[in-house]
Amino acid sequence: MNGGLLVAGTTSDAGKSVVTAGICRWLVRQGVKVAPFKAQNMSLNSFVTREGAEIGRAQAMQAQACRVEPTAHMNPVLLKPGGERSSQVVLLGRPVGEMSARGYHGGRQERLLGTVLDSLAELRASYDAVICEGAGSPAEINLRRTDIVNMGIARGAGLPVLVVGDIDRGGVFASFFGTVALLAPEDQALVAGFLVNKFRGDVSLLEPGLEMLRGLTGRHAYGVLPFQHGLGIDEEDGLRVSLRGTVRESVVAPPVGEDVLRVAVCAVPLMSNFTDVDALAAEPGVVVRFVDRPEELADADLVVVPGTRGTVRALEWLRERGLADAIVRRVAEERPVLGICGGFQLLGEHIEDEVESRAGHVDGLGLLPVRVRFAREKTLTRPVGEALGERVEGYEIHHGVAEVTGGSPFLDGCRVGQTWGTHWHGSLESDGFRRAFLREVAAAAGRRFVPAPDTSFAALREQQLDRLGDLIEHHADTDALWRLIESGAPQGLPFIPPGAPA
Repeated sequence: MNGGLLVAGTTSDAGKSVVTAGICRWLVRQGVKVAPFKAQNMSLNSFVTREGAEIGRAQAMQAQACRVEPTAHMNPVLLKPGGERSSQVVLLGRPVGEMSARGYHGGRQERLLGTVLDSLAELRASYDAVICEGAGSPAEINLRRTDIVNMGIARGAGLPVLVVGDIDRGGVFASFFGTVALLAPEDQALVAGFLVNKFRGDVSLLEPGLEMLRGLTGRHAYGVLPFQHGLGIDEEDGLRVSLRGTVRESVVAPPVGEDVLRVAVCAVPLMSNFTDVDALAAEPGVVVRFVDRPEELADADLVVVPGTRGTVRALEWLRERGLADAIVRRVAEERPVLGICGGFQLLGEHIEDEVESRAGHVDGLGLLPVRVRFAREKTLTRPVGEALGERVEGYEIHHGVAEVTGGSPFLDGCRVGQTWGTHWHGSLESDGFRRAFLREVAAAAGRRFVPAPDTSFAALREQQLDRLGDLIEHHADTDALWRLIESGAPQGLPFIPPGAPA
């Protein structure tokens, strides 16, 4: 078997990432050696592979669904927004510069098609099947000429295409039909059919519409996936902390201790790796919420200042909102604060930035004895260490170089009283360390909170991925899906007018 499939969507957030992960987990349970692929990802939620390459966290999650180590080939182009009109371009895991959207779509993107096809070919030579994820919609006719992630990659590699639609939004039949009808004949020939996502209710009520859609397009539905809460793990961006949502909705175990622990996460601009707090929310009795007003910190037992693609901008935002003053007051009162990556940097004394914001010298909040200088070379590592008597693993993604001049050591950063700072993302996924940290927080907050002794974040993640695999196995036409992956799009699929504009 040397198969492949592109999972496209009628819109952004139609469910492409989770469907791709679900298909990957279903295949690996059938004994297929499978890998994920996304030619181009736009996300601030990224991960570092073992070889030190930066890729989207969604592809790292899909690699876990495949039970393989993620590599740069699984996401050869990553765009990390730095504002409304520009992004850092990460090519094969390494940053190659900043570029405006006009400059990227005006020529650079098209030149990368060979690179992404080479990466895909590398994966197809090593795996039985590669399940590719598209981006946005394949019918974005203004971008088709330079497309390298939807029909551009499908046509370049001869991949069959499955179009996912979110019926919970409404208008899914029109979206399916319109997506196909706006594609050129050569692209339409690769669109094999549809997959309905997030359906609530009796599937028999949907079947007449699916039959009419088949009559209109000559393409059938490969399944109807029911709506289930909390399936969006490691999403590309946004504030929906997926695993937290799942645990809060499905785990009914009460707190082990007498109190809950409240965590407030400052929703800073250009927030990166918001999944760092998923592991906190996986603990019974821990309530995590995102906040943007100072009064929302009042009842928090722990405040987290997360990573950000714009440290100086986030610092300005905290000051403008009054959150900076609220954090300073918390520190004076010895109430716990944790800064991660950019959040760690802005808790320091000052920042020298001629790289990210080009703002030069900027005073930090002065809460940790740290001075930060932004380097042009990005740090991309997978450190392992010890803190609070426990082994810790993490990953680093940052331009800022921190000089720690005091305090007590804490991972790569420091601690002063109940103020903690580190560049390490993902450290809270280390179960023993997370429990030790939460015990410290609870003691400082005066809460009778006790971490559960048996919560395993890795096991919860595996359960999530198995749920995605179950969705495909139980609600998709797996025989037809198998034929599609193995043999490609059916021959003789009809053209639906008008097709793409000339």
